[in-house]
Amino acid sequence: MAQEFDVVVIGAGTGGYVAAIRAAQLGLTVAVVERQPTLGGTCLNWGCIPTKALLEHAHALKIAQDAKEWGITLGDVKPGIDMTRVNARRTKVVTGLTKGVEFLFKKNKIEWVKGTAHLAGNGRVEVTGDTATILQAKEIIIATGSCARSVPGIEIDRTSIITSDEAIGLTEVPKSLAIMGSGAVGVEFASIYTRFGSEVTIIELLPRLVPNEDEAVSAELEKAFRKRKISVKTGTKVTAASVKDGQVMITMQTGDAAPETLTVDTLLVATGRGPVTDGLGAEAVGLVMERGYIGVDDLFRTNVPGISAIGDVITMGTKPHPQLAHLSSAEGILLAERIAGHDVKPINYDHIPFCTYCDPEIGSIGLTEKEAIARGYDVRVGIFPFGVLGRAKIANETEGFVKIVAEKQYDELLGVHMIGPRATELVAEAGVALRLEATVEELIRTIHAHPTMSEAVGEAAHAVHGAAIHM
Repeated sequence: MAQEFDVVVIGAGTGGYVAAIRAAQLGLTVAVVERQPTLGGTCLNWGCIPTKALLEHAHALKIAQDAKEWGITLGDVKPGIDMTRVNARRTKVVTGLTKGVEFLFKKNKIEWVKGTAHLAGNGRVEVTGDTATILQAKEIIIATGSCARSVPGIEIDRTSIITSDEAIGLTEVPKSLAIMGSGAVGVEFASIYTRFGSEVTIIELLPRLVPNEDEAVSAELEKAFRKRKISVKTGTKVTAASVKDGQVMITMQTGDAAPETLTVDTLLVATGRGPVTDGLGAEAVGLVMERGYIGVDDLFRTNVPGISAIGDVITMGTKPHPQLAHLSSAEGILLAERIAGHDVKPINYDHIPFCTYCDPEIGSIGLTEKEAIARGYDVRVGIFPFGVLGRAKIANETEGFVKIVAEKQYDELLGVHMIGPRATELVAEAGVALRLEATVEELIRTIHAHPTMSEAVGEAAHAVHGAAIHM
């Protein structure tokens, strides 16, 4: 006999578990189907959290390596990295957070059904695992997320040719590392393993690093990477990669130039992520699919009544849906509230913050200068460098800038793009400003404390009007 619930959520990542908690808070009975041994999905277990833990270790090593400048006495000891301890701490952080989600499930009386879900039609979800279970739901939420994917001709063996799933748990630092792809995953691991001691080459098919960012940000990151002796190859295609005697032999081509070869210890494939829908039974129940993604409207309804979807697994039929943990959570909350009968409004996808935790950090929200011009805005910009700030000099983190994109006639704030210290934190101020439809003048009149990194935001606003004080 089927167990009955108001809502059955398939997937316990940052979209699924947040949707489940919000639905339970609103008085609905909720079950979550998750086949992994822990809750939290990719973000908590293999993505955001473990990667950022490694980046914190890299930052700590950076401070130790510059000990003399900081007046720290270490004697003749040369700071290094102990991957056994690094991985132990990473695991401790991850375990604490996944256990926290388990606690929240118990607190909100959410049932975790362990196993693999299959849509059986008419609100039924069949779960296979240690014990076969049938769930009956008034509403089903699909939040199965995404997984790392390769490119044709590159076989991932998870030893020498790896994905981010393996990169977070390497027991030894590779002497040489090539990274295919310069999105967030690629540049973050480039920052980590360069600091740990690897010789890193980053290979990007498109003409610039972090190609979705403002062009000025891309140029600044490339300059910073070259300063760190990271080899940057943009506009370059990997045509083949094979493993021989424990080494990866890579063939690549830049434009019309002759093919080049590169031999490294490890190749990290960071060319994007694909939807997890295999075996779900989506097509069998009639869901509209596009390249494996589930089609939804702006309130996450599929074409099948009673089935909704959120997060990395969805497409809205226009530009690609951002694969971001915080966006999945926001979608989960909105969807739960809609199911509970609340009046909800679609998310403004122009106001989604993007954060890349490389060194230096990148934070961005809103339209880039190029996007704003393409939409017909009469644009003006203001740029202010971190290097002249007292707080940045104190922290010895002076790379980068804040760039504000604004519209001339009404002084409307259109986008804020930054690269430099604490950029992933500072972007939150820009998010509030865009949400409240602030003008540049209002940002100018917002007093920023001194000495702080956030002064760069205020000064960039002044720069839009040609009146930056310290530049």
